[in-house]
Amino acid sequence: MTALVKTDRSLTPAQKQAQTAVTAKQYLTFLLGGEMFSINILCIKEIIWYANLTEVPMMPACIRGVINLRGAVVPVMDLSSRFGKPSTPVTKNTCIVIIEVETQNGGERQNMGLVVDSVQAVLEIASSEIEQAPSFGTKIRPDFIEGIGKVNGKFVILLNVNRVLSTEEIGQLGQVAAHSEMGMA
Repeated sequence: MTALVKTDRSLTPAQKQAQTAVTAKQYLTFLLGGEMFSINILCIKEIIWYANLTEVPMMPACIRGVINLRGAVVPVMDLSSRFGKPSTPVTKNTCIVIIEVETQNGGERQNMGLVVDSVQAVLEIASSEIEQAPSFGTKIRPDFIEGIGKVNGKFVILLNVNRVLSTEEIGQLGQVAAHSEMGMA
């Protein structure tokens, strides 16, 4: 008995659309310093307005502070500062995107907030419309980029959340900041 496998050319338009839908992922897009970025929607827990942030001494520069999210302490990162740019100015559109990330222990998960200029939309991007991140020419570290998505003729940077929010790396930055502050005292 032989199995018939349909090639791409023999698929009907409806079958092609269904096939694309299976390989498409949803991404939350947001603005940061005038540039469009996105994060896989499966990492995102919720989006809240920027408010009630408590600064914590001896934290890395990219950590703005913590918030109380229904009784849980959630660190909030200034994504712009993490990318080595000036801090995000707070406006009426500034949001905190709550993301769930893996901790350095591997199996554990932790909530973390990201300060962004404004949230745009949830887009569905087919894997065929995502290209490898270039190793040069970007304004952020290449390992922070999961890929570049093409949406309506424009490019959207898809962030690798586990690299950008690496708790191990941020912890190391915190130790450096603490040693710097102690050295100045």
